[in-house]
Amino acid sequence: MNKAEIIQNIRDQKRLPNLKYSIKELTEDFTKRLFYTLFDENTPVEENIDQLEKDFQELVDLVCWEPGKPCKEVWALYLTKLPEILQKLSADAVAITEHDPAANSLEEVYLAYPGFFAIAIYRLSHELNKFGLPLVPRLMTECAHRITGTDINPGAQIGVPFFIDHATGVVIGETTVIKDNVKIYQGVTLGALSVDRKLRNVKRHPTIENNVTIYANATILGGNTVVGANSIIGGNVWLTASVPENSMVSHTPQINIKNTVKNE
Repeated sequence: MNKAEIIQNIRDQKRLPNLKYSIKELTEDFTKRLFYTLFDENTPVEENIDQLEKDFQELVDLVCWEPGKPCKEVWALYLTKLPEILQKLSADAVAITEHDPAANSLEEVYLAYPGFFAIAIYRLSHELNKFGLPLVPRLMTECAHRITGTDINPGAQIGVPFFIDHATGVVIGETTVIKDNVKIYQGVTLGALSVDRKLRNVKRHPTIENNVTIYANATILGGNTVVGANSIIGGNVWLTASVPENSMVSHTPQINIKNTVKNE
């Protein structure tokens, strides 16, 4: 196969007309500008809101594939949601400072906590996801996933306040429901029992009721699985069935410690 044939072969394989990687790059820029506009003291709000609208309309031109869909109206509606999102995130940040002894200030939470960053991008993408443009919200949360190691699908429903400690390795699936005042640690998975295209638009992920704490590396699976209010799920627990409120669920491994030093 000569060079011309290789080039033509590659062109023939590019069969997805809407697959433009500029969408990903523009979404990353939009997400960063949005985050700075909402939180950074030195970023002018009015000027950046105007630029965000331009950035968003550029994205809409690339991702609004369905004829007749009122995509250009989304920004105005989304803009009205930003004050409410900020209130929720403020409550998240305060909860972190109140519960984490390692948190020295609110500024530290906003600047240094990967869990807060992941929650912030989730909340910003979740509201946008409601308007029927799923690709941009998903790419927004992938920005946070890449930076923090926390994978939160923008379709999940998460109450206030919410605290992810350490963040790395957390997975929260699309149909997960998390109520208020929930705290989870690194490595927690809130997932589905199986992956099957027939389960699209079906609740596949668990429900976590109010005031639940889930410790590191716990795995909770299934759309019918409900963790009752005020429960504690211990580290490394594998859970595929509901537990009542006020439960404490633990996994007890067998640990053997052997002294390898021989006495002379």
